[in-house]
Amino acid sequence: MASNVLGTKLQSCCLDPMTGFYRTGTCDTGFEDKGMHIVCARMTDDFLEFARFCGNDLISPAPQYNFPGLQAGDQWCVCLHTVLDAIRAGKAPQIILEATHISALEFVDLDVLRKYAVDSPQD
Repeated sequence: MASNVLGTKLQSCCLDPMTGFYRTGTCDTGFEDKGMHIVCARMTDDFLEFARFCGNDLISPAPQYNFPGLQAGDQWCVCLHTVLDAIRAGKAPQIILEATHISALEFVDLDVLRKYAVDSPQD
């Protein structure tokens, strides 16, 4: 059973739309997940525009990947490095700690994640 950055059971990030690299609703990861889709983020307009500017278009649907396209307020498991770049640029999304995979702590301090944390998943 996967853990979150708080050391407890990894919670669901979003079931509608179904998120996660494995489309299970959780930000679980594995060997196949080269992009490390481990941060449960609640989208903001600033973050969506920043990600698109950086070449990671989260707004446009991509049916071939079962990706619906996102808007502000949606929650989604996003790539760790996209989130870290957004934090550095002052465009961070809101982060749901209970649904963010513990492996994120290998790259970012929990105090940094807490700065952008919101209380709980929407689902």
